[in-house]
Amino acid sequence: MTTPAIPHSAVITDEIIRGSLVAITDEMKTNLMRTAYNPIIYEALDYTVGLFDANGDTVSIGLGLPMFIKGLSETVKAKIAHWGLDGIRPGDVLLTNDAYVTGSHLNHIVLTVPVFHGGRVVAFASSMAHWIDIGGVLGGRTTDIYSEGLQIPFCKVVKDGVEDQEILGFIEMNVRRPELAFGDYRAQIAAIRTGQRRLSALLDRYGLDTVASSIERMYAHSEALARAAVAQVPDGTYSAETLMDDDGITDAPIPIKVTVTVEGDRMIVDLSEISPQVAGYFNSGAAAGRSASQVAFKCLTTPLQMPINEGAFRALEVVLPPGRVVSAERPAAMQWWMTIPVTVVETIFKALATAMPEQVHAAHHADLNIAHLSGIDPQGRFFQDLVNIPGGGWGAGRHADGMAATVCINDGDTHNTPVEANEARLPILVETYRLRNDSGGAGRHRGGLGVEMTTRVLCTSRFSAGIERTRSAPWGLDGGRAALPNEVRYSVDGEDVVPSTGKIDATMLAPGDYISIRSGGGGGYGHPFDRLVEAVARDVVEGYVSTAVAFDVYGVAVDARGVVDHEQTRRLRAQNREVTA
Repeated sequence: MTTPAIPHSAVITDEIIRGSLVAITDEMKTNLMRTAYNPIIYEALDYTVGLFDANGDTVSIGLGLPMFIKGLSETVKAKIAHWGLDGIRPGDVLLTNDAYVTGSHLNHIVLTVPVFHGGRVVAFASSMAHWIDIGGVLGGRTTDIYSEGLQIPFCKVVKDGVEDQEILGFIEMNVRRPELAFGDYRAQIAAIRTGQRRLSALLDRYGLDTVASSIERMYAHSEALARAAVAQVPDGTYSAETLMDDDGITDAPIPIKVTVTVEGDRMIVDLSEISPQVAGYFNSGAAAGRSASQVAFKCLTTPLQMPINEGAFRALEVVLPPGRVVSAERPAAMQWWMTIPVTVVETIFKALATAMPEQVHAAHHADLNIAHLSGIDPQGRFFQDLVNIPGGGWGAGRHADGMAATVCINDGDTHNTPVEANEARLPILVETYRLRNDSGGAGRHRGGLGVEMTTRVLCTSRFSAGIERTRSAPWGLDGGRAALPNEVRYSVDGEDVVPSTGKIDATMLAPGDYISIRSGGGGGYGHPFDRLVEAVARDVVEGYVSTAVAFDVYGVAVDARGVVDHEQTRRLRAQNREVTA
């Protein structure tokens, strides 16, 4: 039995509707970015917006943080389950930050509005955005959710078009900078109401049946493309295991083991053997574990296909029992929720490296490398913020070097903040922000470079960090070398401190003390001796690789000007190949 052909006019309409859905979420994203009060939203873009059908399935996500895709959809579905479609009215705005629903920490506020057509709910517009403060301890280590801030259950912050001042007052009393929090709240409301209006206009123009049919065909098309990509992967079971440093409370490493099974046109990611939830603050909810699996799957199958929608993941099954470090249960601490899922994605890639060599790259720095500062500035004002998201090196691929100074994979469209903007709003001076020499893993294709950012505080400040992968270096593939891992250094009262971990707990810094964040590079791909001599010489001239590493690791005798001693280089590479043969 063959599938009936779709009329030519319907194909055109489908494409118009598809493009309209992408445009709507793009406009939602732009409106939130332009009206938010906190730079973590308007500069770093730590938020996501989306449109969802009446079941809560993803119709279109504004390109942003890949890790928010599943969490946002799961939260919309949970709201539907809580109220029921019949319990949601026009003019309602649905609010929560339940960490065990979103899969993330309490800073992620999710606001949702229904889209009505013909007197019933047919869709939702929603936004998840990072509020810089939600109460709780400031810069300390946490061991349960209760110390991490205000937990907001499912509630209607706006009911039938009337804002609930009691709910807003409760929030106001539990955040340190309510003027900033409510600025971001209003920005989120504006963004989702934009989506509500634009989708309503699309429904008025084409009718519910036409739009719904187009969305179903879009789902089916995305599914078909993903299944076709999976079908190209050899059937089999593939496993890999990596390690996180620790949970911030104990020194024990956290094992990350994944098993991927490919059966025809479907892929199964099994996270059953991943570490149980931990005592420290590096847990995340099940939505995060499933999101990590979706990020890896999307990257490997249909990375450029838009909009990102439910159909793109129908060929993926995720096995994730409760109580794991990426499916943690109450009251597990979730403050640093975003870190371990990055390495989950990388471990999935590592498992599939031999099965999908064209798609899989070597490991990258895999952490946001965030430093957090708070205190009272010289004008007597309270401040708290991230110093920056510096980016780091990405792993090389089979045909290209890795990218340098780029944010880690799960944070997608997140930007670093311009130095000038940071210095204008925080009492700091950024002394250096440069590529980290020799940080990229050596290989036929070199890993991308991490960065070094050194910042001086200009007043007494409380400094905290939760940097991971300082011991587990980004690995290379196919004979490529590992990169330098992440690293943090700082001073206290002028004395240098080189900690054994990236977890820094509410340390007081004096004026003039510094923080130096050194993000890791990306792993190399292929044997370093196979890198073109000219490419190594160019790396030396650009300052990416030192003459010592060029000589010792790449087997290239080159001076700082890029002048190569070809005879010595031939001898070096020949001798080293004999030793390693």
